[in-house]
Amino acid sequence: MTIEYLKRGKSESQRAKDDAKTRTIVEATLNDIETRGDAAVRALSKKFDSYSPASFRLSQDEIDMLIAKLSQQELADIEFAQEQVRNFAQAQKDTMRDLEVEMLPGVVLGHKNIPVQSVGCYVPGGKFPMVASAHMSVATASVAGVPRIIACTPPWQGKPNNAVIAAMHLGGAHEIYVLGGIQAVGAMALGTETIDPVHMLVGPGNAFVAEAKRQLYGRVGIDLFAGPTETMVIADDTVDGEICATDLLGQAEHGYSDPENPTHRSHRIGQLGGLRRGDPVRRLWWDVRGRQRYRIRTCAGDDQPG
Repeated sequence: MTIEYLKRGKSESQRAKDDAKTRTIVEATLNDIETRGDAAVRALSKKFDSYSPASFRLSQDEIDMLIAKLSQQELADIEFAQEQVRNFAQAQKDTMRDLEVEMLPGVVLGHKNIPVQSVGCYVPGGKFPMVASAHMSVATASVAGVPRIIACTPPWQGKPNNAVIAAMHLGGAHEIYVLGGIQAVGAMALGTETIDPVHMLVGPGNAFVAEAKRQLYGRVGIDLFAGPTETMVIADDTVDGEICATDLLGQAEHGYSDPENPTHRSHRIGQLGGLRRGDPVRRLWWDVRGRQRYRIRTCAGDDQPG
């Protein structure tokens, strides 16, 4: 028995075309931001997010107002998570000791660990708000002693995500901007009339954000070249369908282009038919299942080729 595909994703050639199109769009957009500065950033924000405030940078009053909308439990959860991240980051930093030794009279060798002078943290916050990204970028930069930490997150339906803003502020961001996509990354790296450029970019994002970081590498430092999240779950008929779907959804949150690849020995599991009607996991599952890079397949046994 050959592998049966219940749904096929995009072909390799189509994905290559998409990637080439993304590269072209990002290059043109970054050139526009470098040339026109704030005007380009505002035009992009209006086009993609329908957002054009008097200032993209949040004032302290605006930050306080957004944080006040969170429940005490939500704030406590954010503070607890950041405490864990800070404690581990500090433990890591404590292992990175400066060294200075006189090898011969007058010949001193050594090294010092010096934080970068400014960092731009991108935190997804539109359709896929990722509060943890603020912990892992802003809070860790704070522990490292970075003198200037700026953070960008996109708006969703005309406003930023309250929890993301709280995490940025509590993590130690000195400047918080409600900006998303290429315009955020480009503004932080290239600078505009109102945003001074940074020395390093960190944080995840969609294909356009990742490509923008790739193209800006060299002009600024970056944390890493991050591609789409690729996930495979191999399951048989005994698996709990809800757990299977939840594991996939946990990674699919990163964007519509992330390839998820469940491989099953059961049509029932392949269709995730065990999910209850009205269940939030079921609704999310069918949204993700429709993505163009998503594949679902069944096979007869363990020795079937991929």
